[in-house]
Amino acid sequence: MSKKLWIVLVAAFVVVALAIIVPCLRGGEVSSRYQVLEPIKHGNLTIFPVVSSSSHDTHAFLTLDEGLRSGDVVVSESGSISPLVRPRRRDGVWREQRGDGAQVNRLVLVNNSKKPLLLLAGEIVTGGKQDRIIGKDRLVPAESDPIDLTVFCVEPGRWVATAGSYDFKAPKAGGNAMGAMVQPSVRSKAMSDKDQHKVWDQVAQARQGMSEVVTVEAAPAVAETSSYANVIANEQVQHKLESVAGPVQQEYQSVIRQLRDKNAVGVVVSVNGEIIWADLFASTNLLEKYWPKLVRSYAAESMVQRTSSGTASIKSAQEFLARIEGRREVVESEPGLYRHTEISGDGFKVFELTSLLPGSGFDLHIAKMSD
Repeated sequence: MSKKLWIVLVAAFVVVALAIIVPCLRGGEVSSRYQVLEPIKHGNLTIFPVVSSSSHDTHAFLTLDEGLRSGDVVVSESGSISPLVRPRRRDGVWREQRGDGAQVNRLVLVNNSKKPLLLLAGEIVTGGKQDRIIGKDRLVPAESDPIDLTVFCVEPGRWVATAGSYDFKAPKAGGNAMGAMVQPSVRSKAMSDKDQHKVWDQVAQARQGMSEVVTVEAAPAVAETSSYANVIANEQVQHKLESVAGPVQQEYQSVIRQLRDKNAVGVVVSVNGEIIWADLFASTNLLEKYWPKLVRSYAAESMVQRTSSGTASIKSAQEFLARIEGRREVVESEPGLYRHTEISGDGFKVFELTSLLPGSGFDLHIAKMSD
């Protein structure tokens, strides 16, 4: 065998070896970073707490609920705020230019706070001409100019401004000031399929499923409304949600307090014994902020998926987290701000939001879904 051919063969072997080893290393890194604990169960919903070997300081980040409550974040229909000029504050009030360029899958957001704003896919904003959900995870810089926001409608039956207002707010859920998030089956259509009609179809299925678990008297009101936010705000639906989410939320909050020094950062979610989802955060603090709305979204999923099929184990939940390498990656980046990575694998998808702000460089949020 010639020396040249030998070099070529060795080089080919190295390439193949790296193709095998590098995914294994990354999967092993994820597996070693996160540890799944004993599950919390209620009905057909099982939540596996996840702790991490590391944590990051996330106090500098603002959530959508915090921004909308304080008024520092303004979300409006496209065309209602000038896309080129940041609104100026006069007499203590933000003045915006109004228009009539509303679009179903586009909103405009302004972050007037001094903190970068974290947005998670599936968060609901109500108002405007239709209720919408955030289409994907992203960061918005502090004191931003108006930015275009990719969204999906979850209220197909309305196209008129509520009380004449173009602005949006975070809906109340669970009797508190925390906004809402759509259940994983709806979230996945926005994040993975990126298809408005599939989102509408899944919202319709969710409405129908929820109408079947309330009384005959309440069922028509649930089934007929076009608003996902109104469905989960229905008194009887709320009662059903709280019967599942309340105990799970309280038990996990107890776990978070007990495991604060062990960095409780997320969960793996199973419905009917099938692992369907995982949400992981950069810190316990960030998890605590999102936990009330997340647990209700999981409870909503369990309400409409009622056929029991088995039991998920700690081992299967750990294996679900470990499988993160895929066949295809799509990366979108705003240099110096964030990187969004979508990983497609065999039977799953992973979505990673990495902060690129000075002094960060860590994953703020990782969502993984069964596909």
